[in-house]
Amino acid sequence: MTDRTKTDRAASWGAAVWAAGVPAALVALPLLAHGRLPERLATHWGDGSPDGSMPLWAAALLPALLWAVLALSLFFAGRRGGSPSKAWVGAVLLSGGVFLAGTQAAIVRANLDQADWRDAGPVGSGMSATAVAAAAAGVLGLLAGRRAAPPAAPAQPVAGEIMEIPAGERRIWLSRTSNPWLRLTAALTGLAAAAAAVAAAGGLLSGAQWAVISPFALASIALVACSSVQARVTEAGLEVSFGPLGRPVRRWAAGDIVSARSETRSPAQVGGWGYRIGGLGTTVMLRSGECLVVRPREGAEFAVSVDDSARGAALLNAYSANRQADA
Repeated sequence: MTDRTKTDRAASWGAAVWAAGVPAALVALPLLAHGRLPERLATHWGDGSPDGSMPLWAAALLPALLWAVLALSLFFAGRRGGSPSKAWVGAVLLSGGVFLAGTQAAIVRANLDQADWRDAGPVGSGMSATAVAAAAAGVLGLLAGRRAAPPAAPAQPVAGEIMEIPAGERRIWLSRTSNPWLRLTAALTGLAAAAAAVAAAGGLLSGAQWAVISPFALASIALVACSSVQARVTEAGLEVSFGPLGRPVRRWAAGDIVSARSETRSPAQVGGWGYRIGGLGTTVMLRSGECLVVRPREGAEFAVSVDDSARGAALLNAYSANRQADA
C-alpha cells in the first residue's frame, strides 16, 4: 500500500467519522440537558431578546437535518478543479459542522435553567465565537486539503472504436443506470417530509413546520433526481437525461464530439458519487465500473456510468465521423 493510498484511506475514514459525529452531537446536546431546559426552546432572537421557539425534539433534530442537506449537497454537486475540489469539500464540511455545533451549544446554553423560553439569555457572544471558529476551521481544512492533494495529471485524449453502419441503416443505442440506495434514501426522506406535514396539520409543529418539512422535502427531490440516469445515442448525437421524468437533459450534437470511448472509473477516482466535476472532467457516477466518456470540441470531457458503454461509444464515433465528413 502506497503512502498516498494510506493518506486517502485515512482522509476517507476521518470524513466518515466527522459526517456521523456532527449530527450525533447536534442531537445529543439538547437531549442530554433536557432536565434543565424548558419544554420549548428559544431558537430565534430579535433585538437581543428571544422571539421564536421550537419544541425540544424539533430543536434537536433540525440542525441535524440541515447538516444532512449540506452533506448530501456536497456529495452530489462536486467542485471544479480536480484534487483541490476535495479541499473545498473538506473546508465546507469542517466549517459547517463547527458552525452548527456552536450554534446548537449557544442555544442550549441560553435556555439552561429557564422555566419559559421567553426568559432565555442572549446568544450574541456565543454566535460571534462560533462564527470565528467556523471560519478558522474552514481555512484550516482548505489549507490541509490543498497541501495533501497531488497535482492532477493532464488527461490524455483517447480515441475509441468506430462502428460500421451499413448504408441506409439507422441505429440507436440506449442504456440506463439507477442507484437503489439513493432511491431508498429518497423514499425515506420523502416519508419523513410527509410525516412532518401530517404533524404540522395536527398542530404539533406550531411555528416550525416549514423548518422541519423543507429539509426533508428538498433532500428527497434532490435524491430522486440524482438516483437514475439514461444515455441515448442517435444520429443526432448524445442525450443524457436524469431522474424518473428524464429531466434535466444534457445534449451534444454528433458533429460537436471529437471522440467517445469506454473507460472504467470508480468513485474514488472522480471524487465520490453523483454528479462530479474535477480533474477528469464531469462524471455522472451512480455505480463503479464502465463509463461512456465523450470528448467534445469545447469544454471538458463528460462521462456517465452506464452498461454497454463500448457499443454506445462506437456508434457515437460513427455518427460523429459521418457528420464531420459531411461538413
